[in-house]
Amino acid sequence: MKYLRSAVFCCLAVVLVLLLQVWFRQPSFSRCPGWFASCRERSYLFGYKIFEKGSRTEQAKLVFPQHPLDPLTFSEIARVHALVLNSSISLAEGKHAKLIRKVGGSKPNIFLHGVSLEEPDKEDVLTWKTGDPMLPRKASVILRIDVAIYRFVVDITHHIVESVEPHHGSGTPTLNFDDMNTASALPLQHTEFLEALKSRELDKEEVSCIPLSSGWYNVKEEEGKRLIKVQCYYAGGTSNYYMRPIEGITMVVDMNMKKIVKFIEHDHVPLPKAEGTDFSLSAQRGPMLKPLNTISLEQPDGPSFSVDGHYVKWANWEFHVKPDYRAGVIISQASIRDPETDVLRSVLYKGFASELFVPYMDPTEGWFFKTYMDAGEYGFGLQCMSLEPLNDCPRNAYYMDGIFVDADGKPYVRPNMLCIYESYAGDVAWRHTESPISDREIRESRPKTTLVVRVIASVANYDYILDWEFQTDGLIRVKVGMSGILMVKGTSHDSIREAAEANEELYGTMLAEKTIGVIHDHFITFYLDLDVDGTDNSFVQNKMIRKKTLDGTSLRKSYWGVQQLVAKSEDDGKVKLSLFKPADYVVINPKKRTKVGNPVSYKIVPGKTAGSLLALDDPPQIRGAFINNQVMWVTPYNRSEEYAGGLYVYGSHGEETVSRWTRRDRPIEDRDIVLWYTVGFHHIPCQEDFPVMPTVTESFELKPTNFFESNPIVKTYPTYEKDLPQCSFSI
Repeated sequence: MKYLRSAVFCCLAVVLVLLLQVWFRQPSFSRCPGWFASCRERSYLFGYKIFEKGSRTEQAKLVFPQHPLDPLTFSEIARVHALVLNSSISLAEGKHAKLIRKVGGSKPNIFLHGVSLEEPDKEDVLTWKTGDPMLPRKASVILRIDVAIYRFVVDITHHIVESVEPHHGSGTPTLNFDDMNTASALPLQHTEFLEALKSRELDKEEVSCIPLSSGWYNVKEEEGKRLIKVQCYYAGGTSNYYMRPIEGITMVVDMNMKKIVKFIEHDHVPLPKAEGTDFSLSAQRGPMLKPLNTISLEQPDGPSFSVDGHYVKWANWEFHVKPDYRAGVIISQASIRDPETDVLRSVLYKGFASELFVPYMDPTEGWFFKTYMDAGEYGFGLQCMSLEPLNDCPRNAYYMDGIFVDADGKPYVRPNMLCIYESYAGDVAWRHTESPISDREIRESRPKTTLVVRVIASVANYDYILDWEFQTDGLIRVKVGMSGILMVKGTSHDSIREAAEANEELYGTMLAEKTIGVIHDHFITFYLDLDVDGTDNSFVQNKMIRKKTLDGTSLRKSYWGVQQLVAKSEDDGKVKLSLFKPADYVVINPKKRTKVGNPVSYKIVPGKTAGSLLALDDPPQIRGAFINNQVMWVTPYNRSEEYAGGLYVYGSHGEETVSRWTRRDRPIEDRDIVLWYTVGFHHIPCQEDFPVMPTVTESFELKPTNFFESNPIVKTYPTYEKDLPQCSFSI
């Protein structure tokens, strides 16, 4: 009997373990390509991530949405996948039409390219309050069935496929990891490429290949195909294989056929040397730079912000934050509490990086097509790496994971994808010191602390650091930092003198022997649905105009005043910046005024930016028309218009861009409007960018302008020595 009880106990234990493994199903990540940094770090226990120190610890909040804008959960994604597979659609039209009883039947090949929350109607979200019944949960699913492309809207709450929209125009969805991994692996199975490696005396075990979006160049034989161009690099002697391009070889992959359809060997260029290219700590030789003393922000009472699910509260701010496979991070319902009325007032309904356009300025055979749309083609969020505590984000940062979907419909976790932290860099919020002209001495100063939401996307060689920074005075600063590794071109020359003697145009800067950093641009266009104290707003340009004084009225000859222009339609909202035609660009609420009569408003404060220098009829610029020398656009709110380059960007002809939408010249006065702002960089590489680039940062601001009755942070305390944590150190 004793042994029987033991046997029964063991059997029950085994059954329990098996049930746990089924219940906590292991997400699939087998197709995640290792050459993307974001795929390299995953740790799971029965399908749940093992949370590291500093990570979000309330795992239960992943299971059930708490807010209508919360991202899809594991269980919701599983239901979405099942509903899609059991739906019925027409695969084609006309005489070849056929009805698939189940999308997941045995005949078609199904590949998911994007699964995300189909957000509820804006009106419903704005009226929803904590404690109300959850709004119906829906998912937007972009997939391919064989070669046909569809967008499904799935009602998760009611267990139905609400709509199926076939895609008939140009362009295809964001590449999934199946696409990227397949394209990366094919060259090492291709005879011509292996022979080319042999002729160059290169070991195939040291070769890494990357998929490059092929763009669109109005080439007839490429129409209707999903093509990826693949180029390869040599890792021998360095972990920084981007600095050792196997120049002169390009392979064209037809992703529908999953095969290389064209092998192009247009040059035979020597391989740049490995010496000096490895930036990893373990590779450094000789004396290191003397380290600075460690700086740490100590918060013995913990941070001042709170995160409830995806809803953040800090100081006078409240907002929702959501990881997103395409945008990286979406900030929603950002509102600030008025210090006089204690009322929470709306500022920004939704903001995110809508598209990134990165054209390289080399028109030669192996480079002309390198004109990337990083968000729409690769997924800015899909490439967000796991953040490194203390280096990517400071101490006391709060980390949030992203949940994304593989090509086969199974979810996976991107650990520590996003961080939230308070920042103090010694800046001053406000101050004034008055010279003692009486017995009263005035010395008033307040420190500035900000709250930062950060993601970092490693899109192959480039790293984009995206910050949303909130200040207590109501300002929102959006910063884009760029680091990572240059995309370089191999050359036979060892110096610019040699290149000049050969009369060769470099299309860039000689960084090292046989290595050219090709010049290029970065344009990041942001979607900004501002709701300034309500949804009905107007866009105003306060132009600064020089005026002359009347003779005899003043010793001054001139001054400047303000000419206010209210944008009536989209044409009025197109803005080109000019140093000698300055203006304030303001979003006002014409129905709300301060006590003295000014319309409440927020202004967008441009930072350093750039415009495209490409010809407007150049195919890359047609696709990237959302930055047609326009820093800013204003459109009426339309929930279907969120991506500046269109929903289906890969290989598109540019039919669906902000530039096209604004041709309708729709009314934008006193209604729900959206601003589109572009942060632009022209990058002429320099030797300091080799082998890894120091971070360069640009930004813009959303600043309250007559939004409050006065400075909203006057009634704040200074910091005293007694407020600081007591630390000891020895010298």
